[in-house]
Amino acid sequence: MKIILKIISQILLFVFLTISTQIGGIIYLLCLIITKKWPRNLKIKPIILFIGLYTISTLIIVPLIAPIFGRERVKHTDSIKPTNYMTVFLNRNYVRPKLNELLLQTEKELNGSGIEIHYLDGNFPFMNKFPLFPHLSHNDGKKIDISLIYETKTGEITHKQKSISGYGVFEDPKSNEYNQIDKCLKSGYFQYDYPKYVTFGKINKDIVFSEKGTKTLINSILKNKSLGKLFIEPHLKKRMNLAHDKIRYHGCRAVRHDDHIHLQLK
Repeated sequence: MKIILKIISQILLFVFLTISTQIGGIIYLLCLIITKKWPRNLKIKPIILFIGLYTISTLIIVPLIAPIFGRERVKHTDSIKPTNYMTVFLNRNYVRPKLNELLLQTEKELNGSGIEIHYLDGNFPFMNKFPLFPHLSHNDGKKIDISLIYETKTGEITHKQKSISGYGVFEDPKSNEYNQIDKCLKSGYFQYDYPKYVTFGKINKDIVFSEKGTKTLINSILKNKSLGKLFIEPHLKKRMNLAHDKIRYHGCRAVRHDDHIHLQLK
């Protein structure tokens, strides 16, 4: 019975590591093989071996292999940064070169505005159609999520975020705005506001949504000819007086987009 439970736990761990990082499951299997063949007097703890191999793979090996699959890491600059560096460590920061070009061009458009691009989940480094849980479409290198822009109560743009993960703290519809969220939830799409459970902690409660800053960011993105679609919740689109035909509604089957902006290539 103990052997069966051990096998089941190993399978579950393999699945979890694969779903969350793409390469973690393979690294885990490699560690199991190494520790079995390792001389007893030189044994090291599997967890230490896993962390070491995973870190080396993520920082050195994966970036070298990813271009074979048409992907590369999001290029960091003074104004393009991850909202949370766990995105990088979990290999969720890979995009097609064209999407990197879009971000860099947007950075140029924002020059002098004081606005930075803080990205969230992109894609895994390998294989189209490999799901980036919990997203429905981040599986081909063409998609990336961007954080909203916030400001202090005195109206000064800030680079701080409202949650540790970057997701889950919503800019809810006002009483006089159309409430698509309520409509989706009442229609049975229970997952629509699930990001509220993955904030990993709410922070910086003293900052507020910057309508002006977020609109400036979106308008800068829209100037890129390679942009295919941009998703944001309908009430924010109307609040910011945005009418571009590339700004679309994502549908109730996805999750609400009033905590981030989703953009994708053509």
